Formats: sequence, structure tokens, C-alpha cells
Amino acid sequence: MNLAIDCQGLVKRFGAYTAVQGATFQIPPGAIMGFVGPNGAGKTTIIRMVCGVLVPTEGRATVLGFDVKTQPEEIKQRIGYMSQKFSLYDDLTVAENLDFYAGVYNLRGKQARSQKERVIERIGLFERTHQIVSSLSGGWKQRVALACALLHNPQLLVLDEPTAGVDPVSRRIFWDIIRKLAEEGMTILVSTHYMDEAASCDYLGFVFYGRLIAFGSPEEMKHREAKESLDDLFIYYVEHEASDDPRNFAVRKGGAG
Repeated sequence: MNLAIDCQGLVKRFGAYTAVQGATFQIPPGAIMGFVGPNGAGKTTIIRMVCGVLVPTEGRATVLGFDVKTQPEEIKQRIGYMSQKFSLYDDLTVAENLDFYAGVYNLRGKQARSQKERVIERIGLFERTHQIVSSLSGGWKQRVALACALLHNPQLLVLDEPTAGVDPVSRRIFWDIIRKLAEEGMTILVSTHYMDEAASCDYLGFVFYGRLIAFGSPEEMKHREAKESLDDLFIYYVEHEASDDPRNFAVRKGGAG
């Protein structure tokens, strides 16, 4: 089977602290994969290993056919990355931000102009190109950041909580664009706290205390645990994992003594 992402037993340690413990999952091309879990659960660490930014302590992974340990630069060239901070220059116009990122991606001349026109049309930025970024709303900044991440036509788009703090209408427009990108064959990896966004994913991974505790399609996961909604499923996993966490055993033991 041709896979966009194939992770097997990924572990990441920072000194004595284990941030990710044995994450295993596979994603085919053109699929949307969502990570859900509390802050500090390990979602971003998994994403950074997939992007070739962090080297796994144990385990193996291939992304777009390249090994994350031995070929990280090949992976970085083929992915677009967008975080909730948007990484834009507020004192530049939308067009100037696009020009800057075109240079970062080594796009020059006719190719740069063509790619810039393509993303402006795709994201709907025609009326905003000469506007200073600092004057834009959060929703528009989000769309500009997405346009920058798409300039080099990546095969994999990585979105780390991209809609945090953005209004519901902007979130809906953003996800309409994401679904169209996936339909065109782009693989999407996203972390989110919103269950309506999670429901739009083809695959979900629930991450708690550094472990990928559940993986599958939203419908499969609800059926597996006999839950009617993803909200119910999320609460179930949080309560179940919190009760099994050894750190909580220590607290209860100390409190009983």
C-alpha cells in the first residue's frame, strides 16, 4: 500500500522525560489526519518528528517515501507548515509576505509569480494583497498564513492548531479550503481542540500522556467505544486515561496515607 506517512513505534525522550511513547499510525495520500488531546499530551512532538525537525529516539518513520532520520531535508522541502502563531510579518503587506516566503522556498521569477497568483486565487486574497497584515482580522491572517504555506505546492500540509482563537465563520471557510486540498490529493496532518473539526478528518489519533491511545476514522472510534459523539468519546478517553495514569496513583497513595 502506498502511504504518505508510516510511523512505527516512535519514541521521543528529552533527557529523563519521555514526551512520546511508541506512536504507530499510517496515513494514505490525500487523507486528512487529525490529532486530538490535551495541551502537553505530545501532539506537537509527534508532528515535529513527522516533519523531520526532531529525530526520534526510537522507532522509525517514512514521510512521502523519505526516512525521518536519514532524509529530513527531503521531507522539509515537500511539506507546508502552519502554526497557530501564523509566522507572518505584521509590518508587511499580504503580497510582501508572499514574496518573502517565495524566496524562502527558492521560488524565483516567473515561477514565483505563477505560484503567488495561484495561492491568491485559491485562498481568495485578491482584495487583500496590498493590505498591511497587522490591520487584518485573525481569520484573514489565518488565510494569508495558509497561502504562504502552500506557495511551493507541498505534498503534505501540516497544521498545528491553526484555528485556535479564530471565529467560527473563519474556521468554516478555512476547513472548506482544507477539504478541497485533500480532494485534490494533498495529505493533511492537523492538530485541533475542536470536535467539529475532528469530525471532518478521515483519521483521528487521540494522544494522552505521550501515547497515541486510539487511532481510526471518527465513525470507527465512536462505534468501538459505543459513543454517540466525538465529545462523548473525548471525555471518555480523558477520564479513562486520567484514572490509569501512574502519576494519579501516586497522588491517591499519598492522599490516603
